Order: sequence, then structure tokens, then C-alpha cells
Amino acid sequence: MSKNDILIIENLADFEKKINRDSRPYDINMMVMPGTLQDKHKDVDPEKGIQALRRQFNLIYIILGGVHDVHLGADYRWLKPNDLVIVPENFLYASTHVRSCVGYCMHFKTEFIQPLLKGSLSEEFSYFDLESEHIVNVTNEESELIQQSFRDIIAAYERFSPEKDYLLRNYIHILLLRIREIYRPHAKKIVENATRSMKITNQFKHLVEKNFIENREVQQYAEQLCITPKYLSEVVKAATGKSPRDIINDILLLESKVLLGSTDKTVTEIAHQLHFEDQSHFHRFIKQHTGCTPLLLRRKL
Repeated sequence: MSKNDILIIENLADFEKKINRDSRPYDINMMVMPGTLQDKHKDVDPEKGIQALRRQFNLIYIILGGVHDVHLGADYRWLKPNDLVIVPENFLYASTHVRSCVGYCMHFKTEFIQPLLKGSLSEEFSYFDLESEHIVNVTNEESELIQQSFRDIIAAYERFSPEKDYLLRNYIHILLLRIREIYRPHAKKIVENATRSMKITNQFKHLVEKNFIENREVQQYAEQLCITPKYLSEVVKAATGKSPRDIINDILLLESKVLLGSTDKTVTEIAHQLHFEDQSHFHRFIKQHTGCTPLLLRRKL
């Protein structure tokens, strides 16, 4: 993939080549890429995992087994069997550990499904909203319904037909509708069962995802949440095992890796874009959190 002055992987062909290490030729304009996790992850570099990136397309997958962790914005999770994961386009994503995964996945561009929508994707399917819950653990019965939709999509994708795009678009729409039906009660339950501490923590994470470049002060986030910095630190630490400062640094490091790994910007330009005082402050930040200089980290990505 050629490096451009962007934060994202622009097309599915580049993603398959760079992340899934698939050397087969793909149309750079393709709109949909379904498959199984065992196939897509078989050549993922075990030393790198899935590096920090932003895709200019959506990702949905369900994991049935194996080892898989995810960084989704300011959130970090270890996935469990029957975890359904929704990653909206341009959402910061990474995975450090990917091993022996079983399940189904699909990337698709929003414009492919848009003809069947009355509004925007996130308006019709709330789980694509950036502030929604993006991981839900579904029942075995619900998982089988989702798996069947994936199997239908893969079969339509692999079969030649003059109606292929039409069939794919409708099968994907069925998957999105099934997920919406399944997602709503799970999301409602998550909200209802969330303690005040969990709600504050989630609000803090969403604020960090939106503002971490301009705002890195815990006190400012506490003020936005109308609580004291001490209380914010206590609840975030209890809920995540990390301090608010750690969470801010985590997402800042992920964004740094995106810039180092997918752009040709100089270290000085990246330091400026991420609002470090100067290159030396950025250098110290990267060295402190990775043990590498920015240039060495770039070579490793």
C-alpha cells in the first residue's frame, strides 16, 4: 500500500494486502469483502497483530473461538465466544493478540448498502453510531442466526451471477436487520445494568475519543462530567484497572502508530499534528511507552 497523507486505509484491496497479508489481486474499487476469521487471520503477523489503523469502511465480525483482543477507540477488551463486534468506518482499531480465531467477518463500504437505506447508516442501525456499544455477547441461538447470514453473504460473494451486487446488497441488509433485532435488547440490558461508575467511565472514554488531541488534562474531562478529578480517577481505575491518564495515553499512542504506520509525515509533522510541544516531547512519549524511538517504531509497523 502506498503511503498517503491520511489516517486511514482507504480501500479493501489495501487492507487485504497489508493487514491480512493476502497477495491475491483484488479490485481496488471493491465494496464488500466477507469471509471467515480463520481464513482472514491465518497470515496475520503474530508479532504485530493488527496494527493501529482507521478503515474507510465498516467491519462486522462474530468470534466463535480463539484468542483475540481489541482496542476500540479508548476501550480495550478480550473477546469471548459469541462476541459480536461492530467497528464503524474511521474508528480507531487495533489488536495485539490474534491467534487461532474461528468465526465470520465482513468489511463493506457504506455507499454499497446506501441504496437500501432511508437515512444514514447510523440512523437506521444505531450500533454504527460512534458512541454506541460496539461489542455485545449474543446467545447461541442468536449467534447461529448471525452465522447463517454470513454464510449466505459468502455464498453470494463467491458465486457468479449477473445479479451478484443486488443479491449481496440485500443479504447484507438482512444481516444488519438481524443484528439490529438482536442488538437492541442486549444494548438496553447493558445500559440498565451499568452502575453509575461504569456510566461515568464510558462517558469519559467517549469524550477522550473525540478530544484527546486537543485535551489531555484529566481535570478538564472531570469538569465536563461535573465531577472532581479525584472521583473520576477513582471510578475509572475501579472500572478499568487504569487511570484516566493511562487511557488518554493509550489512545494517543494508537493514533501515533496510525500516523507513523500509514503516512509519510515526518516525526516533527506528526508531533505537531498531535499537539506535542515539539519533536523531543513526542520522542520521549513514544520511547516511554514502547521502548523505541519514533523512527524505529515506524520501521516495525
